Amino acid sequence: MSTPFAAPARLLLLSLPLLGSLAHAQDVVIGRDAQGRITVNATRFEGEVRIDGTLDEAIYQQLAPISEFIQQIPDAGQPASERTEAWVYYDENNLYVAARVYESVPESEWVANEMRRDTSQLRTNDSFSVLLDTYLDRRNGSAFLVTPIGGFSDFAITNEGDGGRGVNFDWNVVWDSRVGRFDGGWTVEMEIPFRSLRYEPGEAQTWGLQLRRIIRRFNEASYMTVVPISAARGNSLVSGMWRISEAGTLQNLQVPARTFNLEIKPYALGNVTTNRDVTPAINDKAKGEVGMDVKFGITNNLTADFTYNTDFAQVEVDERVVNLTRFSQQFPEKREFFLEGRGNFDFTQARGLEIPTLFFSRRIGLEQGQIVPIEMGARLTGKIGDYDVGALTINTDADDFPTLESTAFSVLRVKRDVFSRSTVGVMVTDRSEALTGDGGSQLYAVDGSFDFLQDFAIDTYLAKTDSPNLRDDDKSYMVNLAYDSDRYGLNTGYVVVENNFNPEIGFKRRNNFEQFAGGARFSPRPASIEWIRRFNLEATTQSFWSATTDKLESRQYGMSFATEFETSDILSFVINDEFERLTRPFRIATGVTLLPGEFDFTSYQASYQFGAQRQVSGILSLRTGDFWSGRNTSIGFGSGRIELSPQLSLEPSYSINKVELPEGDFRTELSSMRLTYTLSPRMYIGGLVQYESNASSFSTNFRFRWEWAPGSELFVVYSDDRNTDPFGRPDSFELRNRGFAIKINSLLQL
Repeated sequence: MSTPFAAPARLLLLSLPLLGSLAHAQDVVIGRDAQGRITVNATRFEGEVRIDGTLDEAIYQQLAPISEFIQQIPDAGQPASERTEAWVYYDENNLYVAARVYESVPESEWVANEMRRDTSQLRTNDSFSVLLDTYLDRRNGSAFLVTPIGGFSDFAITNEGDGGRGVNFDWNVVWDSRVGRFDGGWTVEMEIPFRSLRYEPGEAQTWGLQLRRIIRRFNEASYMTVVPISAARGNSLVSGMWRISEAGTLQNLQVPARTFNLEIKPYALGNVTTNRDVTPAINDKAKGEVGMDVKFGITNNLTADFTYNTDFAQVEVDERVVNLTRFSQQFPEKREFFLEGRGNFDFTQARGLEIPTLFFSRRIGLEQGQIVPIEMGARLTGKIGDYDVGALTINTDADDFPTLESTAFSVLRVKRDVFSRSTVGVMVTDRSEALTGDGGSQLYAVDGSFDFLQDFAIDTYLAKTDSPNLRDDDKSYMVNLAYDSDRYGLNTGYVVVENNFNPEIGFKRRNNFEQFAGGARFSPRPASIEWIRRFNLEATTQSFWSATTDKLESRQYGMSFATEFETSDILSFVINDEFERLTRPFRIATGVTLLPGEFDFTSYQASYQFGAQRQVSGILSLRTGDFWSGRNTSIGFGSGRIELSPQLSLEPSYSINKVELPEGDFRTELSSMRLTYTLSPRMYIGGLVQYESNASSFSTNFRFRWEWAPGSELFVVYSDDRNTDPFGRPDSFELRNRGFAIKINSLLQL
């Protein structure tokens, strides 16, 4: 029987769950500003935070998570295929970023096969990342990445990545992270000290913020904000993070007042070396050294670095290459002091053009194949308003080298932000002891990079050098226009390097030339073929003329077609038609010299790239066709990786060139094997074994690295190089040089 109070009572009972949920409502931190950009409200947390990956602090109940992640690739604009919940908060000293990463498959199906800090393989794993644009300039930032098994990486982005050149994966700061597990996936907590970051003065801060989730089994990248698919630069899962102008905004952040910020990093080194390639030969020479690096925060956004008796004993040896061209090969910088802050010294580059590198740090401390000690140096990097500043001075000590001189190297680089995504800048370099005569050598340059809308870019520069005995014809200049959308691409450029242009702290692969280059690309994504992600058809042309005689020296027409599968495998075919004019004899191999003349040759290449997320990955390639006056058949396997376990991997590579010329036949072989065993994200053992037939060289390099405290490391390194020809002289194994070193450093923060 119904009563007058029955209906209200039932309504009250039905309302109790809703009232309970309102009583425990979470604070909503995400919104949008007047321009429609996503905003995140920074929340201060006064409780204790334990970085353990368990997400059991009260803040995770207090704040509603950021959860509406949006695909950039493969299905741009669609919701992410798996749920991600993220939080951003802070306390007096640190910024915290955490996530609960849901997975609908068991852990055995996750892609997590690397733990080493900063290694490139981390970017082919499942991961969660955060980007902080601490100057809110919408073009530069610092990023932090963590994988499900605890591998972590930090990197700096300048000028929205500058096509990959502006991403410094060797940038390292002190921070911490931990991962954990829950029934539906994995968790991550990051602790980023404010003192590890640079930002504008003032306690009240507004920063740019981006969050990213990568799911490798789907080859999917999703973000907190909408990022255009053109930012993927094809099918890259990582380059969307570089589009900092599309990031959200972190507001209402209160940072601590600036305090005295000083870091001192002393080191001690002991080594034993043998070198039988010098006269007199060195046999088991023992030596001990000490040195120091100092980092001082002048302001929150300007940092000075000082180094004394700098040593690079822990640096891995260069990977060998086979060079069948008549031009020099450029090897990458691997020394930590020069890698940090390198984005402040970047100069305009352009795809497809042979642009000289105006500042190439390997010119410092490496001379005529010898390591010249760095006595001391200083560097200033940072941002002042709209200006990026980089200044460097290094002194080398060549007293023990009779044919070399102690030299001071100086570089000044200033860039100014203009418009929304563009820069203009100047660079000045000075070498106190020129290589061309008595006195110093200088370089002066101006450049501009102008990005319009999303996909248009214009790059240009003008540079001049002043070196002893090299007058007139001492300039280089360039202009390049590019349109680079996801479906279409078009570029055209022109560069000149005059005969006496002499960047003595730089690198030029080719001299005295004018180059024109152009290309067109069509890259459809066929929706009707589920197993194909993208086709890529591209045509290119480039021509080189002598800058003094205007005669054609080189010309290449190229056509390529690639099929990119949903598995991330890529099948490619390339046809090249080339012309070369030799004006002097060219020794291409031992006992084989090409005489001056004109050469036309056409080659064909096919390759298959196995996706990096596979247990076995790499690139198989076959090239055949004309080569100079004869033919060349080349077979190779490169960028190989075999995952034996998440801690143990092998990275094999092999290439062989079989060259048949009227001037003489020869073949080259190059093979290497890298082995890595990772005990923890901060401790690993690595080995690199290489054989190169051209140099009859068999070399080994083994390294143990342990970051025993944040920023403090222990290195044990062994390397040797032997003269061997297993085909001509299988009994030979003569030692050329050998080294063994133990180095320890300690980071002291004051």
